[in-house]
Amino acid sequence: MAPARDLEVGIAAIQAGADAVYIGAPEFGARQAAGNSLNDIAELVKYAHRFGVQVLVTLNTLLHDDEYPRACALAHELYKVGVDALIIQDLNLLQYDLPPIRLHASTQCDNRTAEQVLRLQQMGFRRVVLARELSLKEIKDISNALFIHNSTFNIELEAFVHGALCVSYSGRCYLSEVLMDRSANRGCCAQLCRQRYDLLDKDGKEMVDMYGEPIHQRYLLSLQDMDRSQYLAELIEAGVTTFKIEGRLKDRDYVTNIVAYYRQLLDQLIASNPTLQQASTPSVYQYDFTPNPAKTFHRGQTDYFLHGRTPNMANWQTPKSTGEKIGKVIATKHNAICVELAHGITLHNGDGICYGDKGFAINRIEGDWIYPNNQYPTPNSQYPLAKRPLPDSPQSVQYPKVGTTLYRNLDNEFLRQLKAERRMPVDIRFEAVEEGYRLTIGKQTATFEAEHQLANNPERALQTIIQQLSKLGDTDFMAKDIQVFDGEEACSDTFPYFIPTSLLNQWRREVSNSESALQRNDLQRSDLQRSDLQAKPIYSEASLMTCKYCILYELGHCRKINPMANEPRHLRLQNGTILSLEFDCKNCEMRITKP
Repeated sequence: MAPARDLEVGIAAIQAGADAVYIGAPEFGARQAAGNSLNDIAELVKYAHRFGVQVLVTLNTLLHDDEYPRACALAHELYKVGVDALIIQDLNLLQYDLPPIRLHASTQCDNRTAEQVLRLQQMGFRRVVLARELSLKEIKDISNALFIHNSTFNIELEAFVHGALCVSYSGRCYLSEVLMDRSANRGCCAQLCRQRYDLLDKDGKEMVDMYGEPIHQRYLLSLQDMDRSQYLAELIEAGVTTFKIEGRLKDRDYVTNIVAYYRQLLDQLIASNPTLQQASTPSVYQYDFTPNPAKTFHRGQTDYFLHGRTPNMANWQTPKSTGEKIGKVIATKHNAICVELAHGITLHNGDGICYGDKGFAINRIEGDWIYPNNQYPTPNSQYPLAKRPLPDSPQSVQYPKVGTTLYRNLDNEFLRQLKAERRMPVDIRFEAVEEGYRLTIGKQTATFEAEHQLANNPERALQTIIQQLSKLGDTDFMAKDIQVFDGEEACSDTFPYFIPTSLLNQWRREVSNSESALQRNDLQRSDLQRSDLQAKPIYSEASLMTCKYCILYELGHCRKINPMANEPRHLRLQNGTILSLEFDCKNCEMRITKP
């Protein structure tokens, strides 16, 4: 399932191979900046259903009391335009008269246990988006406890496999709301986890890292991006039925690249396992590029507890896109750097280069020497280019030192090639019938009234029919097999009737462009047996943030490994705000509170 920032990105995701897309409604979505009009959502539904792709809409914020009637009315409007399911967080919304539509429980419902999933099933949910922090074993335990492989079981498990990570459990973070009056659960997170912090001990002194350097103004809570692409088979075996890509604020390039990458991996699994099948209409994909997650927004990767706790889940040097590793600096001069490039790396003018949270755009390349662009970067760029012009004076130029590892986070040549096309292979049947002719393309059939005019050249008549009906290049289809019949008799060499080319083209266009809407799985009211059960939070709501990620472990100071190590006690923001750290070693959790 792919993210759709807007209609354009949603269409790109479908073209790249998505079986489902999720998109934000005009309001009440957990990404305020990614809302869409009902008209655009309707257009996306219309386009998606042509390929058997489902469209899910996020209504996943916590609501104020006066917002429930409006949210319920919006749910009905979304149902009318053909949306297949709603993703929600606020369970009180279930008390209202919702349409008979599938409900999916957002990961922000804190779906970490089989007990929680069962509660949500009893409330009427048909799918649960699991907490990102769950290990493969924990997912399997939930699946086994719920008898997920039993044909009568009617709730599905969805898991994130790629994209940005919230450092707090299930994105349930109150840090932004308390410090900035911007609620993460209302769609306006200030992303304080991507800010710089000092790390202080009990005496208020800055702690040092393993190299003896003070931990000063580092991105201590900034996790690398999730990448579970190599573990899809294991996740399927554990009971996961839907893979989710994060990114409702990501652009078309990112979505096209990442969706194509996972499409190819899934197709390989489907080809090798006859029990698996594609959720949308099987299609043929043409990519003008080789999908590579490191080529678009990329912070590094972690499987994030899928196989247990591992070090280096965070990148303390930068929260920005680092992209792919390209090589090391081996020499510098006043206006250029010499780079030993990794095998297979070719740079181009305009490429973005970064190291830590610094970077530049390439102005020109001469051999192994790179000359940075000395102009200001584009404002609001997602790429960490130089923050000021690079002067010509050798004394003031701050180039990366010899030995520095460089990364490319903007590959212009790759972006120029980034194009995907999706076609559905279909069988075509053309037959002469009593009233004229009948044309079937895939599941679409139409009968056209016309006189049967005898052909002077029956062989050419057959060739013309096959040739014209195979021209599906401007449609969603590609011809797999074409059969022509004269009544009940198949025509192998000749066809007795002459049909003008213009008519054949007209009929082909009418049938191939007809609507083939996906039959939405509407629920009967009797199926919506929603109870008054309330989900029970697993952790204390007094915490501003509760994390499975642990700074103590990242430092190598885990109490279970090194009980004598100095412990961090506080985080200090750039504005001087102090936050307290608490470590629950029994449950392997870290809490952030306000002293």
